[in-house]
Amino acid sequence: MSKISDEKFRDTIGTLTEDGKRAWVYPKKPSGRFYQYRKYVSYFLLVFLLSAPFIKVNGNQFLMFNVLERRFNIFGFAFWPQDFYLFVLSMLVGIVFVILFTVAFGRIFCGWICPQTIFMEMVFRRIEYWIDGDRGAQLRLEKQAWNGEKIRKRLFKWILFFLISFLIANVFLAYLIGSDALIQMVTDNPLNHLSNLVALLVFTGVFYFVFVWFREQVCIIACPYGRLQGVLLDDKSIIVAYDHVRGEKEKGRAKLNKNEDRALTGKGDCIDCKQCVHVCPTGIDIRNGTQLECINCTACIDECDTIMDKVGLPKGLIRYASEAEITQKTPFEFTLRMKGYTIVLCLLTTIFIGMLFLRKDLDVTVLRLPGQLYEHKGANISNVFTYKIVNKSAKEFKAVHFELVSDKGKIIPVGKSRFALQKEAITQGTFFIEIPEVALEKDKTTITIGVYNGEELLETTQTNFLGPRRFN
Repeated sequence: MSKISDEKFRDTIGTLTEDGKRAWVYPKKPSGRFYQYRKYVSYFLLVFLLSAPFIKVNGNQFLMFNVLERRFNIFGFAFWPQDFYLFVLSMLVGIVFVILFTVAFGRIFCGWICPQTIFMEMVFRRIEYWIDGDRGAQLRLEKQAWNGEKIRKRLFKWILFFLISFLIANVFLAYLIGSDALIQMVTDNPLNHLSNLVALLVFTGVFYFVFVWFREQVCIIACPYGRLQGVLLDDKSIIVAYDHVRGEKEKGRAKLNKNEDRALTGKGDCIDCKQCVHVCPTGIDIRNGTQLECINCTACIDECDTIMDKVGLPKGLIRYASEAEITQKTPFEFTLRMKGYTIVLCLLTTIFIGMLFLRKDLDVTVLRLPGQLYEHKGANISNVFTYKIVNKSAKEFKAVHFELVSDKGKIIPVGKSRFALQKEAITQGTFFIEIPEVALEKDKTTITIGVYNGEELLETTQTNFLGPRRFN
């Protein structure tokens, strides 16, 4: 009989044998109400993940994370290097949101929303059940000699897994370089886009490695979130928990004996069937308490409820509950720490939304050419300026020009007087500004310049105009 106080299981991970070799996990196919809910959520998120980079909002890709060019689209809003503070703020909002939900509901993100879990459990694992069978059939196939049946099943599964990995890699690349660039690579000769092709093959290999071999090790070893929850959870957090008070009672868990009344014998409601262990995708025993490897996938809840129903005992031996609820029967409480995270989240979200609405579609910078003094041109003083316009929007402006708004004078462009400003592009150039000397009251004057598209004022910016020094 296992004791809840036995902590030796924490000295190693469940996917390693005593001699340090990989212990492969062959989880039983889950079923039950929570699994059905997870399927609905997963299929919705799968559709979202696969379609998001191909959805356009006001001409902008719905989600894009182009790290190399430092261009990000989040929910249709384009973020440029000049907007990096907004991108950082949005990431902070996301991190605080995840922290708040971890404090309140444990590692629920991993079991219900994480793309790794969704693809592994709802795509690759379900294909594996279809080809190899359930847990027992998979164990027998693993021990089986390499005959025709095993070779046929393995090849079919591996080829199918590779094709799905290739599809996922294409979608992932669309998030990074943009769906337009991906479609161009697909429709054009891929050799003309060699760097993107190499990236696509590398991503395919990575995803294939993860879903064919590494699997649950991503959650146990690679993902830092499991370790983060160790400092965030407390006895008030709602997690997938085994009710050890009810399951162990005075004499602990024991096999089912139909001829006895367990309430009279002092035995716990856990009949030690180990079905919660067999169905776990990370190979842990939830009865040992909160563990880093638990992704809160609820498979053990469904399996335990099924067993409890069959043996005539109340459901909920494994359920969503806090340690305080199990040991002290206290209901869920919105603790002071949760309130603090909520306040921080609300403040960050409010600031982010406010700054998002104050953000300008055009970022205009006008600077005097370094090292150049003013020049006399008859009765006028002339300065030379450089400009840079970043068009963050998906709109194209065809007749852009500059006008002096604050002072009498004129702007003389170098080149065409009006130019086109392409969507999501940067335009740079040079122009001269001439102002009558009598209009300058001091040697350095702040002037306002308007950027127009035809007669429409798009943006204004300010810069310094240098003139002769005045002596009173």
